[in-house]
Amino acid sequence: MFFIRLFRNIAFLIWLSAGLFSMTIGLAIYSAQLAATVAKLGAQATATAIQHRKQIYNAVAKAKAKARIQRTAVAAVPLAGVGLAIYFEEQEFVEWKLQNPEGSRRDYACEVASLSVEVIDDALQGLPEKIRPSKELITQQLPNCNKP
Repeated sequence: MFFIRLFRNIAFLIWLSAGLFSMTIGLAIYSAQLAATVAKLGAQATATAIQHRKQIYNAVAKAKAKARIQRTAVAAVPLAGVGLAIYFEEQEFVEWKLQNPEGSRRDYACEVASLSVEVIDDALQGLPEKIRPSKELITQQLPNCNKP
């Protein structure tokens, strides 16, 4: 009788140990899967944030380019307007230089030119027809960025 009870207790302990061990392994696998999922979602969130940051930067740059064209067309006519246009342009270059410390004035001019070409039609449509310059006249004044 003693051996039967001992055998039953040992069998129960073996069964309990095997069950706990298998549950431990299962939970370890499950936690590894969750960690992989979290890492994947974190990477996707980072990529999305970078993409949105670039889209916002491009939208702001285009808005600045449109405002620059309008300021230049309207404010550059009188002598005081030329000074204001130069001041605003220098301020925007300083802001751009903070984001692009390795960039030069030529790089800035090329970026402004490429953005200006994209929004030039919208900006010109916002001006009165009497003072609206032709698109060709403005695009001829833009720097040629294809040269090294």
